[in-house]
Amino acid sequence: MKKNHVIELEPKARILDRARKYIESVESFLDDGDQAVSLLLRAMKYADRDLKREIIMVLGSFAKEAAVWPLYDMLIDPAENEHVRHAAAIQLSVIGPLIKDPQLLVERLLKEIESSDAERRLHATFAIGWKGNFQAATALIARLYDSDRRVQQTAVNALCNLRDDKIFDLLLDRLDHGPLEQKSTILFNLWRFDSKGERVKEVYLKYLEHQEPDIRFDALVCLGPITETGDYPRVYRKCLTDKDDRIRELALKRLAKEAGTSVLELLRAEIQGLLHDPNMKVKKVALQILRKNREQVGET
Repeated sequence: MKKNHVIELEPKARILDRARKYIESVESFLDDGDQAVSLLLRAMKYADRDLKREIIMVLGSFAKEAAVWPLYDMLIDPAENEHVRHAAAIQLSVIGPLIKDPQLLVERLLKEIESSDAERRLHATFAIGWKGNFQAATALIARLYDSDRRVQQTAVNALCNLRDDKIFDLLLDRLDHGPLEQKSTILFNLWRFDSKGERVKEVYLKYLEHQEPDIRFDALVCLGPITETGDYPRVYRKCLTDKDDRIRELALKRLAKEAGTSVLELLRAEIQGLLHDPNMKVKKVALQILRKNREQVGET
């Protein structure tokens, strides 16, 4: 019995060792082609969570067609580790638009989205959200109202990944009426709608007035990458007097990094007032701005 047990373990050890070598050397994986793919698929049976996730990454990146159904099987397997299932969902969302005929995969994922099991709905919702997969839009919209908050959040991400301008107004409606967690997720995804740039700015400016400090902070975070700080002195003036420490600090940091001398002079009174702020981080940034601006004014 002992001898048989040792013999059984040796192939497993060799398979895992070869799998790790392929993970460490993508060149070797590519050189060995189908043989390497077959080996990694076999290794999935024995690998621990971390190695599985690395294998998933390699297969999803370099063996798209061969990886689709093994990844799908992991995604729907209730016995599989949740981190692994999520990794499989990520890779399916990446390779979905790249395989020759994704229709069968789409159909299977659409069925999973309707599952009575929240975990299956969650992972399928993530997996089906790829650019141009417009046939998933209706099912994903329904998941905005899912009984599981995680599925709701994931549906927002997936819908935004579709890059379908027709759902922009729907997301704005959910932004107005959805729960706080969904509002935050929508704010962080609106930038994806390139053709709606001006409206997206308007939305972020609007939500800087929101009663919830977390939403105001999220709106300010999102506003930065798509605007020039110096173009909105009135907005930043108000942010400097916000009751939330994070908002005052972020506004100061933006001004310190991006605003010109003229804008800083315009906001000097508000910045000086922050030298007495109860938050030490805010005080520190305010002092740095005033010193820097004084030096710049002196040089001119």
